Amino acid sequence: MDNVENMLEVSGVKRSYRMGNNTLNVLRGIDFSLKTGEWCCIVGASGSGKTTLLNLIGTLERPDEGIIRIAGEDVSAIGRRAAAKFRAKRIGFVFQNYQLLPELSILENVSLAARLGGLSAKAAKKRAEELLVSVGLAERLKHRPNELSGGEQQRAAIARALVNNPDLLLADEPTGNLDSKTGEEVISLFENLRKDNPNLTILMITHNRELACRADKTVELVDGLLV
Repeated sequence: MDNVENMLEVSGVKRSYRMGNNTLNVLRGIDFSLKTGEWCCIVGASGSGKTTLLNLIGTLERPDEGIIRIAGEDVSAIGRRAAAKFRAKRIGFVFQNYQLLPELSILENVSLAARLGGLSAKAAKKRAEELLVSVGLAERLKHRPNELSGGEQQRAAIARALVNNPDLLLADEPTGNLDSKTGEEVISLFENLRKDNPNLTILMITHNRELACRADKTVELVDGLLV
């Protein structure tokens, strides 16, 4: 990882979408930064632009205006191939719906992400096994996603997100589909991750303000602006 104080810098970011003859201004000028190793939660009502902002930071979309820097590198306007390569190496994603491939075991799911990150088949399998064991899934390596509980699937998804040692972990409502007890276990796992990876920067979207209070800082997105 680059030796930078701010892992993430977002400056003047705007994003809009055409809706028939109308323009929907989702983000209207976002400015914020995250220090290396910091954990930030973004809260806000549905439709406030939280997922759009996460997609822009994750290089899944481009902003209409503004600059996004990750580890000092401007990723605002890089091409699709460069963005995909950057994501594989530098960014980990955790989704509300897990996004595990149903036809693969969880070991194969995590190993595949490691292969996309450049590891050999042998090294990818070893790395995947180590991470799955570390998140408490040692007895589930050969199980497919539909054979796991929601909490177990999310643990597998977190292992996949970490397999390439990302600088930035983006989590979109990681407890949204879980009951309160399982959600608490997942958040505790994030807390433990920070102890083992002090330079890992986490940006999380959540509707749960109690869980958001566990982060280093919380920002609220209202009508396309951070408050």
